[in-house]
Amino acid sequence: MMHQFKGYTTALITPFKNGEIDWNAYENLIEWQIASGIHGLVPCGTTGESPTLSHEEHMEVVRRCVNAANKRVPVIAGTGSNSTTEAIGLTHHAKEAGADAALVVTPYYNKPSQEGLYQHYRAVQDVGLPVIIYNIPGRSVIDMSLETMARLAKLPNIVGVKDATNDLSRPLMTRTKIGPGFRQLSGEDATIGAFLGQGGHGCISVTANIVPGLCVALYNAWEAGDLETFGKLRDRLAPIHKALFCETSPAPVKYAASRLGLSTDEVRLPLVPASENARKIVDAAMEEAGVQANSESTRKAANA
Repeated sequence: MMHQFKGYTTALITPFKNGEIDWNAYENLIEWQIASGIHGLVPCGTTGESPTLSHEEHMEVVRRCVNAANKRVPVIAGTGSNSTTEAIGLTHHAKEAGADAALVVTPYYNKPSQEGLYQHYRAVQDVGLPVIIYNIPGRSVIDMSLETMARLAKLPNIVGVKDATNDLSRPLMTRTKIGPGFRQLSGEDATIGAFLGQGGHGCISVTANIVPGLCVALYNAWEAGDLETFGKLRDRLAPIHKALFCETSPAPVKYAASRLGLSTDEVRLPLVPASENARKIVDAAMEEAGVQANSESTRKAANA
C-alpha cells in the first residue's frame, strides 16, 4: 500500500507564553499553515520541544492539531521515545485522536543494536497506525542501517522515513533497496533539492513554520517540472535554512516566529532563547529572503 505523504510538512513549533502552552497562538498557527497551502503538519516533533512537554501536554498538542486540521491536511504526530512502552502508549493516543500517522524517532541515549531498532519499531507499528521512521543520528547517536530499514519496510504499517542523516546518497540507496512506494521525507531543509533529485518525496520542515507559502511554491515548482522557478526559490530560502540552525533549534525559529507576530520567542529549559548574535543572523536572513517582520498579511492570516 502506497501512502501519499509527500510535499512540505511543517514540524510545528509549540508556542509558549509565560511558561505555558499558548493554545490560541498554536491554533492560529495551524490555520495560517493550512491557508498557505502546506501539505501536512507534525505536532510534537523536536521542533515542538517534545522532550520538555509533559505527557498530558504532549497528548493535548496532538489532539488539538488533529481537531484544528480537521482532515484538511495529514497530521503526522510525533510519538517517539527511548522507551518502547512509552512510544506505544503515545502512538495509541495519536491513533485514538485521529492522527494520520506517527513519526517515531530512533531511540536516543540507549544506543540499541540494529536488532533492537527492528524490535522497537515492530512493536510500535503493531498499534495499527502508519509509522514514519525518524532517523537522526546527530541527536539520537545511532544510525539505522539500510538493511534494518528494508526489513522494517516489509511490515504493514512502516510506511516511510524522515531522513536527517545529511547523507545525500541515502535517498537513492533507500529507493533502490526498498522501492518508490516507501515515503522518503528530508529532515534537513537545506538538502531538499538534492533529496528530491535522488528520489525523495518531500520535507518535514522547520523553515515552513516561517515561510510555508514559499516552501509550498518550491515543491509545486518541482512537481510541475519548472526547474527555473524551483532554483530561484531554493536559492531564496537558503539563508533562512542556515539561520534557523545558527543555534540549537527551535530557539532561532521561535525568534523568527516572534518577528512575524505568530508567537513569543519562549523556549523551555534546558534550551534558552536565541542570543543577540543569533537574532541578528535571523533578522539578516529574513531580510535577504524578502520576509517582512510583523507583516500585516501574516498577522491577519495567523489570527483569522
